[in-house]
Amino acid sequence: MGIADLPALNAVLNGTAAAFLAAGYVLIRRGRIEQHKRCMLAALGTSAAFLVSYVTYHANAGSRPFPGQGAVRVVYFGILITHVVLAAAILPLALTTAARGLAAKYDRHVRIARWTLPLWLYVSVTGVVIYLMLYHFY
Repeated sequence: MGIADLPALNAVLNGTAAAFLAAGYVLIRRGRIEQHKRCMLAALGTSAAFLVSYVTYHANAGSRPFPGQGAVRVVYFGILITHVVLAAAILPLALTTAARGLAAKYDRHVRIARWTLPLWLYVSVTGVVIYLMLYHFY
């Protein structure tokens, strides 16, 4: 696998993280705490792998300009800007949420998880959307 393959890997890692997050949510709603914990830790690990791959790619290849014009450009940058801003917030949110859950501070864990989950899902899913728009729509 070369540097040019990393954007596709990043999209797969984002999609996988989203799947783990969704599964973890379903599991906790069903009271399956241990399986929930495993899914959420897998989401955290998958997102960490994404971050390493993302930084490696951009350190070696730089950024890729969006080639679209017109309304699709406005949509792309609307998604990109919200994605980047929320991605910066997800790292401390996810780590804090995980730390509280692992420390069995469940009341504090739930309070922050209600914010972390939808934001993390948004970042993961829009990461895939950005990849598709950047590499497959043009």
